[in-house]
Amino acid sequence: MRSGLIYFCAVIVFLALSSCQKAGGDFPGREYVPDMGHSISYQANYYNFYSLNTWGTEGEYYQLALPRTPVEGTLPIGMAGLSTAVDPAEADEMRASLQGFDLSGSVPYYYEDTEEGRQRAAEEIIDNPFPITERGLAMGKEMYEIYCGICHGNAGDGLGYLVRDDGGVYPAAPTSFLLDEWVSASNGQYYHAIMHGRNVMGAYNDKLSYEERWQVIHYIRSLQADAAGLAYSEDENTLNEIDIPAGLIQ
Repeated sequence: MRSGLIYFCAVIVFLALSSCQKAGGDFPGREYVPDMGHSISYQANYYNFYSLNTWGTEGEYYQLALPRTPVEGTLPIGMAGLSTAVDPAEADEMRASLQGFDLSGSVPYYYEDTEEGRQRAAEEIIDNPFPITERGLAMGKEMYEIYCGICHGNAGDGLGYLVRDDGGVYPAAPTSFLLDEWVSASNGQYYHAIMHGRNVMGAYNDKLSYEERWQVIHYIRSLQADAAGLAYSEDENTLNEIDIPAGLIQ
């Protein structure tokens, strides 16, 4: 019994030592459970082929380690104003319209969540950096009806279903974008409200991408144009031809 235990321990020691031999010359060495120390799983954009891999060749692993095609909607660093879904025919026009904007990957917003910041954004942010397009208006309509229409109404009249279902009782009545003061309001007032919220409305900067925010503003302008019998499309824009009173609308 005692000798059997000695033999068993000796075998265990021998196996442990023989499974951990260093490589040298033409000898590749031995490791106990090498996959524990050398991952053979695919790691995106990282080439770490392990010589003892048995599942594929080095060439096959290299092909898998190459960068993948970005998913639809990915925003390349430095071109955050352009989505990968942009029609190539529109790309040059969009790039031209975006000149002068800080297009870092996160598109920093330098206007504080204060009344002073709102006033400054309203005065300084004038032009929508995206041209009016059918695709953009369709995107804006989809985002507007998901995030905005429930309060502001799908027609922009401030009568969303949350207001109607409460019988009109609301802590602060949602804005009707069809009022003259909001038709003449600058794009900066809308963008600041999306970024930081306004009154009981929360911020939507984490819900809408940079492009989606601006396309929603385009769509709101199209609702204002429809209500006034004006045009707001990629072919014609008569909404912005109306006279806007000097000074900031409060």
